[in-house]
Amino acid sequence: GAGRGAAGAALAMAAAPRWRERLFALYFLSHIPVTLLIDLQPLLPAALYPPALTELLQGYAASFRDPLMLQPPEWFKAFIYCEAFLQMPFFPIAAYAFLKGGCKWIRTPAIIYSTHVATTLVPILAHILFHDFSKSEHSGPQTLQERLALLSIYVPYLLIPLLILYTMLCHPHYSHVEKRKRK
Repeated sequence: GAGRGAAGAALAMAAAPRWRERLFALYFLSHIPVTLLIDLQPLLPAALYPPALTELLQGYAASFRDPLMLQPPEWFKAFIYCEAFLQMPFFPIAAYAFLKGGCKWIRTPAIIYSTHVATTLVPILAHILFHDFSKSEHSGPQTLQERLALLSIYVPYLLIPLLILYTMLCHPHYSHVEKRKRK
C-alpha cells in the first residue's frame, strides 16, 4: 500500500502539470486573434481593418486610457514588431504543445518566450505607472485608479509568462534533463 502510494505520488509529480498546460494553451490560443485583430493595428495600414475592429481598439483605448495602442512611442512599436515577428509564429506551436500536453520539447522555446515577454512588460508597466501623460495627444491615465485599471490589462501578460517560466524551470516534468546514453 505505502509503496504504491509513494510511487503514485512520484509519478504524479513527474507528469506534466495539466491544469497549467491547459491555462498556457488557452493563453496562446487567445493571443492569436488578439494579436492579429487588435495589437498589430498600430503597425499596419488602417485600411486592412474593418471599422468595427478599429472602433473596438479606439473604444478600449478610451475606456482604459491607453494611449500606447493609439499612438505608440517608438520603443513600444519595437515590442509590437517583436510580437508580430517573434511571438506570433510561436503562439500556434505553443498552443499545440500545451494542448497535447507533456511535450518536453517546448521547454527551451517557452523559456525564451516567457523571458522575452516578461522583460518587455517591465518598461511597459513602469511607463504606465510613472509617465506624465498630461501632454499626450490621446488621453492617458491620470489618477492612480486609472493607472491601476490600465495595469490590470497588461499584468496578465507578465504573470502568465512568469508562470510558464517557473513551470519550465522548476516542475520536474520539464526541468528533468535526460542523460544521453554513451555508445
